[in-house]
Amino acid sequence: MKGREVIVSDEAFHDLEAARSFYDSRENGLGEYFIDSMIADLDSLIFFAGIHVKEYGYYKMHSKRFPYAMYYDLIGELVLVVAILDMRRNPTWLAEQIKSRKP
Repeated sequence: MKGREVIVSDEAFHDLEAARSFYDSRENGLGEYFIDSMIADLDSLIFFAGIHVKEYGYYKMHSKRFPYAMYYDLIGELVLVVAILDMRRNPTWLAEQIKSRKP
């Protein structure tokens, strides 16, 4: 079974860095654990991209360990992650963030 290629957009990468900083400010090493967990979740998209529910025009996959979701699009065999957002945020803010992202 051939997997897909997963690409994280610059904006989604910045989402990850902001979250890492947030978790590092809470507890030493928690930011690295967050990144490791998110990379594991992103790796699962190699095989499972496209099975998730669509929201705001993108597929939405929830993280297994943190209250975050990854929004992505499929372009052929390419999985483009456009946002990685904290699901505890205001739903209006989340919608604005996702709608403003361009694949």
